[in-house]
Amino acid sequence: MKKISSKIKRKLRNRKRLKRVNSNRFRISVTKSLNNLFAQIIDDKSKKTIVSASSIEKDIKIKKMKKIEKSNYIGEILAKRAKDKNISDVYFDRGGYKYHGRVKAFAETLRKNGLKF
Repeated sequence: MKKISSKIKRKLRNRKRLKRVNSNRFRISVTKSLNNLFAQIIDDKSKKTIVSASSIEKDIKIKKMKKIEKSNYIGEILAKRAKDKNISDVYFDRGGYKYHGRVKAFAETLRKNGLKF
């Protein structure tokens, strides 16, 4: 039997709890790599991505920013796109990432810009 890494355990534990709490809301899923951050708002019922934003888009890639600043900027963009689609209540799926650093900065920026979770 293989050992399951702590990141995968944390991701599964987090998703299990979120599915219990979910009450007809959309999910914000966050993925990060060493240099980039990707975020999407997903409708779990129809299994489709409604809105997405990432740090590899042209207008963000051109700007020279630090990683935390990129996370804040992506949060503003995603919140603006969500408001255009009339999305305000969501739940935050941080995946296997701990809630600190870039993920925390991203989440706080979403809250400042009007998304409720």
